[in-house]
Order: sequence, then C-alpha cells, then structure tokens
Amino acid sequence: MARFDRLAVIGAILEVGFVPTFSAADPESAWRVVRRCAEGGARVVEFTNRAPAAEATFRELAARVAAELPDTILGAGTILDAPTAAIFIAAGAEFVVSPVLDEATVRLCNRRRVACLPGAFTPSEIARAEELGCEIVKLFPQSAIDGPAFVRSVLGPMPRSRLMPTAVVFSEEALAAWFGAGAAAVGIGPGLVTDAVLEGEDDAGLVERVQLAARWVRTGRLGAAQAAVHPA
Repeated sequence: MARFDRLAVIGAILEVGFVPTFSAADPESAWRVVRRCAEGGARVVEFTNRAPAAEATFRELAARVAAELPDTILGAGTILDAPTAAIFIAAGAEFVVSPVLDEATVRLCNRRRVACLPGAFTPSEIARAEELGCEIVKLFPQSAIDGPAFVRSVLGPMPRSRLMPTAVVFSEEALAAWFGAGAAAVGIGPGLVTDAVLEGEDDAGLVERVQLAARWVRTGRLGAAQAAVHPA
C-alpha cells in the first residue's frame, strides 16, 4: 500500500514544481541520488525503469526511502503497461509515470489510489487522460517540438490542464520558458543527476544543483505571475 495519499502526491508535485528523474543500475547508487535530492529540497523523485534489474533495485530503494526518508515521495517512471505498474506499485511506488497513454495502466493506478502521470503529445490525448482521471499529464516527447509554445497553445482553450514536460534541460533559461508558458511542473533529467553522481563523485554538486533548480522554479513562476498581471 502506498504511504502517501494520491492527492497528497499530486499536491507535492505541484507545490515543489520539479521532479528529478534518474536511472541507476544498483540500489546504492539509487539511494545516493534520492538522499542528496532530498537534502537539496526535492521531496518528489522519479526512478525510471530503464536499467537492468530495475525492479529489484527499485524495491530495495523504496524500502530504504520509507525507513530513512519518510517524507520523500518516490515514484516509478518509464512504465509502459499495467502489469509493470502493478509490480512497481507493489514494490513501493507512490506514483507512476509513463511515456504513453495506456488506459489499462491508468485504470490500475486509479483502482490502487496511486497517482498516474501518462504521456501525451496531442490535445486529444491530454483530454483523454484527464477524462480517465489524471490530474497531471506528462508532455512527451517535448524535445521533438517547441515545447513551451505547445504548452501555451494548449492552455489557451484548455486552461485547467496541468502539463508536466519531462527530460527538461537543467538551465535557468529552460525553466523560465516552461513556467512562462504555463507548465504546472517539470521533470528534470539532463544535467541534474550526472554520471559523476551515480559513481559517488559529486554528491555535494547534486545537492547544490537541486537547490538551484528550486530557486529557478520559484523565479520562473514569479516571472510568469507578473507577466500575467502586466502583459506586454
């Protein structure tokens, strides 16, 4: 059973505004990432299902997070189908992220009262995900288009949609563009959790980058709010 209420997870993602995403080949490297992210202020972290033995690694990681970082919300990403989602939920996933809109996965998560963030690339897919009960929809693949322009265009006729681009580049300019366009949150991968971190050589650097990302999110949101009040 998930440790966090589904709506609490959604609320935490929206409050913090960014989710570090990473893949690790072993539990110790994964723990190092989550611990340093938490130290830097990232309460929500996504482990992606990409490395060999990812399920075993995640299970051990989730147990350790529950015991030693009880306020940290750990989710599983790159989940393509309902059976895989069930495995990771049983292992302790507090939320599930997918690059695709698989309705069976969404229904399973809803039944288990676990937040599901499916991937969508068109307004129709976004609307369908919302119809199925998804509070936040992952924009994927955002790198294939002018992502901020797409978000801005979608939110014109669909202002209540909450879109979360992932694999966002770690830079102040990128975050300012996304939040300026109206993104509800972002998943940050490139440049945040580096190979050096996974190898145990840059723990302090990860803490600093997470803190910097949090500051950039606040600045980006403030800039977006001011632009809304005083449009050019």
